[in-house]
Amino acid sequence: MTTGGGSTQAVAHRHGLREWLSLLALTAMWGSSFLFTKIAVTALPAETVVTVRLVIAAVVLVLLARLLGRALPRGGRLWLFFGLIAVVGNLLPFSLITWGQRAIDSGLAGILMAVMPLATLGLAHLFVPGERLTGNRVAGFLLGFVGVVVLIGPEALLAVGGADGPLVPMLAVLAGALCYGTSAILARLRPPSDALSTAAATIGIAALLSMAVGLPGASADAALPAVTDLGPRVLGALLFLGLFSTATAMVVYFRLIRTAGPSFTSQLNYLIPLWAVAVGVVFLGEEPTLGHLLGLVLILAGILWSRRPPPRAPEPVGMPTRTGRGRPC
Repeated sequence: MTTGGGSTQAVAHRHGLREWLSLLALTAMWGSSFLFTKIAVTALPAETVVTVRLVIAAVVLVLLARLLGRALPRGGRLWLFFGLIAVVGNLLPFSLITWGQRAIDSGLAGILMAVMPLATLGLAHLFVPGERLTGNRVAGFLLGFVGVVVLIGPEALLAVGGADGPLVPMLAVLAGALCYGTSAILARLRPPSDALSTAAATIGIAALLSMAVGLPGASADAALPAVTDLGPRVLGALLFLGLFSTATAMVVYFRLIRTAGPSFTSQLNYLIPLWAVAVGVVFLGEEPTLGHLLGLVLILAGILWSRRPPPRAPEPVGMPTRTGRGRPC
């Protein structure tokens, strides 16, 4: 997911039904990924889930790019960015989040991922020209940080020494969110390239790297079940993660950024955590605590506050206004 990397400028035109449906489809595909990841890691090692997801998505995206006649991107600097995005934006966050979900609920993982746009604010301040931290952005960041502290809660801190303590898995998911924020900055700084070709290249590199540590290690695990023993539930989860949460979602996302603009698309930051919590409750019987819900509210409030525009300076009396009149409206 790279929902935190866009500008917050408004799009001039009104958004049609197709754009709203695309936004809801992205919410469902990315918000449900936590549910299907939780299902997959009950039967497979985390590294195998990540590898299968990336390989499925890479095959789909590369074939689609070839069918549409997209040329292979050129330039050493561009491929350097592809490699960095493949590792920081795909392989590392997929691995961290998948590993963390072995021990925490899918809804909680979705809530933790909501900090990604707040992390992007701080990184953009350091690395993107013109993206300075304003007072509203600092306040939103601090509010979101308080939400994370409430979300983790004292019970996780007290259980850090236990073998099954939730703190380390929660920190792994937070690290995945930080990776996504870093990837959003890399995507903004990379040289121009076709969106589909970029997606195919980055996912392809990530899949190759993951195969070096994923499937070989899994095949040596004597406890790993055969594919025929996994059942339709686990196989369906793997297919959904590869086909929809990774391959299809990236194509829809880049198209929506182009047609509706980043400000409209950034509403995903509010919808995905809510969807993740809802599907976890409905399909897995998860029960988020009051602290989890309060943390979610604080994090979303921090995102909303950080997006507030700075106050406009009052126009001098008697100066022409945008309406063409001689006094302020």
